[in-house]
Amino acid sequence: MMLVEETPVSDAVLPVAQLKEYLRLATGFADDADQDGLLSRHLRAAMATIEARIGKILLERDFSWTLRAWRDPRRQLLPAAPVAAITHVTQVAQDGRETPTDPAAWALVADGPHPALVARAGLLPAVPPHGAVRIGLLAGFGPEWSDLPADLAQASLMLAAHHYDARHDLGGAHGRVPAGVTALIDPYRVLRLGGRA
Repeated sequence: MMLVEETPVSDAVLPVAQLKEYLRLATGFADDADQDGLLSRHLRAAMATIEARIGKILLERDFSWTLRAWRDPRRQLLPAAPVAAITHVTQVAQDGRETPTDPAAWALVADGPHPALVARAGLLPAVPPHGAVRIGLLAGFGPEWSDLPADLAQASLMLAAHHYDARHDLGGAHGRVPAGVTALIDPYRVLRLGGRA
């Protein structure tokens, strides 16, 4: 039941210029773009850390999620939010043969922090014996950096800057999330009660 990113965030969408400004890096030189790749990697690492902590996708992209069984055959909670669309539900037979299901049989309930795939009538499409179901979804706050809530955008810049500043520190500071970042992302964390997510 692993969520797989099918389309990565484009470098063009990442706020490299904003991160340079936040870090107060010098500009106006011929080699201004020399660190762009490094800054992009730190932004991606910051986004991945924040997404893992809050269970939400920051920038919109395509994912696939494969299941061996439905938790509830009428309603399956999705592993990430916000979800803009479910692009497909495909039955995968034991031999690998794929059969797309009829979109009229299911729908997305884009319920903020708890989006779900629901059966329109009756039950969700059956999972083939010894097979799986693969769900394609488009998730994220939006395709542009400006679509992010301001506090999550700020937290991403702060964490990317922290990673950049600690890039030569082998003592472990690089892996810690600063308290200021935690304070900004905590309101977005989903509280889970009980033994099952």
